[in-house]
Amino acid sequence: MAYLQLGLDAYSPREIAEKVQLVGVTKARLPFLQTAMLGILAGAFIGLGALYFTLVASDATLGFAATRVLGGLVFSLGLILVSVAGAELFTGNNLMVMAWADRKISTAELLRNWTIVYAANAVGAVGLAVVVYLAHHGAMNGGAVGAAYVKIAAAKAGLPFGEAFFKGVLCNLLVCLAVWLAMAGHTVVDKIVAIVLPISAFVAAGFEHSVANMYFIPLGMLLADSATLPATVNVANLGWSGLAANLIPVTLGNIVGGSVMVAAVYYLVYRRHALAEPRSGSERTRAADAAGAPGDDAAPKSG
Repeated sequence: MAYLQLGLDAYSPREIAEKVQLVGVTKARLPFLQTAMLGILAGAFIGLGALYFTLVASDATLGFAATRVLGGLVFSLGLILVSVAGAELFTGNNLMVMAWADRKISTAELLRNWTIVYAANAVGAVGLAVVVYLAHHGAMNGGAVGAAYVKIAAAKAGLPFGEAFFKGVLCNLLVCLAVWLAMAGHTVVDKIVAIVLPISAFVAAGFEHSVANMYFIPLGMLLADSATLPATVNVANLGWSGLAANLIPVTLGNIVGGSVMVAAVYYLVYRRHALAEPRSGSERTRAADAAGAPGDDAAPKSG
């Protein structure tokens, strides 16, 4: 009964750290097929957020700040789908480092999950890009949507290594904080509210998300020949080599931002001495409930 009275309270940061560690163990032990299928879904979900963002970005009547902020808000759809509907997202799974640091999973299990999920995210994102291309989505708004895709993709493919890396760091710092905050909530509304501001912030600021780029750049490549572009848009780097030149530094930056700046920091704060620290009765009860409730966040649905 005491727990029911406290049920609407957000989980404390220490409880979130325990939940993240438990979810990391669950993710590491998922069968290959389940991991791959959930990874494909996550890639497509993030692509849908990117699709929504591009519709806003294609409207030339909006000012710079309005375009960035509104575009960031609608891009949040991607992580909301990952978190609420359930999927495996590489950038969010960087939080598994907490379980690894706690010695609950091995290095091999961590790398296995990351490898499968990264590849599956690519399949989902690129697959959605192909479907969107075949649907002639780029023709919307008099072709402005297609031009926006090519402009975005060309800019990403032309980023210098260092700039792409640090934009990747900042991006996944915010993405993993969004996942962390979402785990504090008990309801779908809690999770959505927690996700929107960090995700809209990284998009508005122009940071780089590796899985989103698996959608943006291939679709920009498909649309490059048919789009009407300003003379200032340079598509020389827009190709498979440009995709690789973007994904390598952005992926490395995403790993540092999520694994080091969020997971490792919170591990040192809350988990390193967790066994020696006393917890209140309500914390123990709620942590046990979060870990044991079937279908709750202990299942692989936080990204």
